Formats: sequence, C-alpha cells, structure tokens
Amino acid sequence: MNRMKEKGSNKFFKGFAYAFSGIRDTYRTELNFRFHFFAAIFVVLLGLLFSISGVEWLLIFLSITLVMAMELINTAVEALADSTSTEYNPLIKKAKDAAAAAVLVVAIFALLIGLYIFVPKLLICFD
Repeated sequence: MNRMKEKGSNKFFKGFAYAFSGIRDTYRTELNFRFHFFAAIFVVLLGLLFSISGVEWLLIFLSITLVMAMELINTAVEALADSTSTEYNPLIKKAKDAAAAAVLVVAIFALLIGLYIFVPKLLICFD
C-alpha cells in the first residue's frame, strides 16, 4: 500500500514500524551507529555504578539521544546522496561531509558531558 494513501491510526502505527525499521537497518549496516550504541550502554552502566544524579542522567540521555539521532540523519543523507549518482559531485560531497561533521560535533559534546560527569567520580575512586 502506498504510504500517502494510508489513513488514520493505521498510518500512525505504521509510522512507528517504519521508524523502528530505520533504527534496525542502521544498526545492522552502520559500524559507527553500533559503536555509539555500545558506548551508550557502557555509559549507562557507569552511571548505575556511580549512582549519578537525576540531572546527570538527563545530560547522559540527552547526549545519547543526540548522537544516535545524528547518526540516523547522517545515514539518511548518505543513502539519499548515494542514490542520486554514482559519479563524483562536489555538492553531494559537501552534504555528506556536513552530515558527518554534525555527528562529530554532537559526539564531542557527548564526550565532554561524559568527562564532566565521570572524571570527578573516577578521581575520587583512585584518590
């Protein structure tokens, strides 16, 4: 069935199915997405180990969400760009590089948040 012709709740619930399919496909095909997924699990386990505060959890989950969302957007941009042409195109390169840079910016933000939260706790452990 064409997505445009779907109506009501059926369209609503199928939207979730499409979204989960996108996450599953990206997990299966993109190494960086899997890396960030396992990094997120590691950080959550660290948070449990150190009993971080509610605000710290908020920062951790915000960081994880931003990184994962940017990886999904980057994958979408790359797939769409790759589908348009097999020949080199400087505009396609620009789009793909910008999408990758967006992931990098958010990943650096997440790293800084992680350092801000966990370095003091680790220093106390080794003091």
